[in-house]
Amino acid sequence: MRRNTITGLVLLILSLGFSISAHPPQDQSFSAFWTKFKAAVIKGDKIAVARMSDFPIEMPYGMGSVKTPAQLSKRYRQVFNGETNAAKCFAETEPKVDPENPKRFTVGCKIMNTGDVVIIYGFARTKTGWKFDSLDNINE
Repeated sequence: MRRNTITGLVLLILSLGFSISAHPPQDQSFSAFWTKFKAAVIKGDKIAVARMSDFPIEMPYGMGSVKTPAQLSKRYRQVFNGETNAAKCFAETEPKVDPENPKRFTVGCKIMNTGDVVIIYGFARTKTGWKFDSLDNINE
């Protein structure tokens, strides 16, 4: 009887551990940020997007980082409409927590000519809140 109780407790603890790690708690501040950021991108509101960004914004291999809000405004099309349609993607896609760092979220978007999800937008929790901080093309 005692052995069955211990085995049951061990299994319960393990299952709780797996369930917690597989489904990390959703950060409400990120949900609010994501709603605003997504709306700004869908509207093409460059100023609002810049306010919600952390500079420099890392870019894929071979592209220089976006260092200032003015650069983001000039390169907005490259960042959000270069290889993907970010407005469409953001309207249809939910962010995912980085399993290695709960202070980071990503949104994967399909590349326009193939339909493969290879464009990754990165977001980080900073001292001043959540910010857009990186764009990556996992094929490069």
